[in-house]
Amino acid sequence: QVQLVESGGGLGQPGGSLRLSCAASGSFFSSVFMAWYRQAPGKQREWVAQITVGGSTLYRESVKGRFTISRDNAKNMVYLQMNSLKPEDTAVYYCNTNVRGNMYWGQGTQVTVSS
Repeated sequence: QVQLVESGGGLGQPGGSLRLSCAASGSFFSSVFMAWYRQAPGKQREWVAQITVGGSTLYRESVKGRFTISRDNAKNMVYLQMNSLKPEDTAVYYCNTNVRGNMYWGQGTQVTVSS
């Protein structure tokens, strides 16, 4: 059974930082890529970043240089460090993975960037 639980969202100030965490249950973690998506009000869910088993990363252009995705395979955790926050980063952030062709999502964590 695959479960993903996000935490760490909240209110951040423009230019500030937040760190999101995703706890994954199941024996799959060390063999799959992990990703973060986000969905702003009235908009479609969009891909933000992903990390492979070996630690290779890819980022959405708008977050490059500001966000960092990382993982701890020993703890079944994936993180998203968000720096230099902008109001347009406001969204619900979701942890995501694909296990044997099935997509799995966490419940999401709200990030609001506002002064």
